[in-house]
Amino acid sequence: MTDSASLVFVVDDDDSVCRALARLIRSAGYRVETFGSARAFLDRMPVDACPACLVLDIQLPEVSGLELARELDTALPIIFITGHGDIAMGVGAMKAGATDFLSKPVSDTDLLGAIAQALERAVQARTIRRELDALRARVERLTPREREVMALVVTGLLNKQVASELGTVEQTIKAHRKRVMAKMEATSLAQLIRIADKIGLSGVAQSRAQR
Repeated sequence: MTDSASLVFVVDDDDSVCRALARLIRSAGYRVETFGSARAFLDRMPVDACPACLVLDIQLPEVSGLELARELDTALPIIFITGHGDIAMGVGAMKAGATDFLSKPVSDTDLLGAIAQALERAVQARTIRRELDALRARVERLTPREREVMALVVTGLLNKQVASELGTVEQTIKAHRKRVMAKMEATSLAQLIRIADKIGLSGVAQSRAQR
């Protein structure tokens, strides 16, 4: 994936490495920003405005690459690079969320391949986040009672069972259910169940139904 809208962040305390990586990454058609320390990168705090990934040196002064990765509570894919890697460090990098772990001197082909994969992962993560945001926005349109009805309907309860659970009549539940389907933009119960599963409502609903 070579896309000028994509952005690659490089964090390395060696200026010559930063310059060399920046030239390589730009030659592949990506935008790039470089930082000499983890703190400088954190001060930049990139926003989720475009697909992005991070090429990160593990051995940084003050705040290490691993510490930075743990501090970043984002979906930003990270490619770790190091001049002194070992198995334990590689395991630590993967646990910190690395998509790749490369040893210096980094092969141009390997790095660009890792960046392409990381950006593809970033695109997929953004798509999922946007879908979830849209689904949660639909849930916000539901009244408290409609949310209760949805939570029970997706467990497979019949309208009369939902009515009994909520202390009302079946006709009222039918009306609520119709509005839920419309507001959630679901054309079938199966689709509504899939939506509930995506936003984490199905687990809560199952627990309630089993009480």
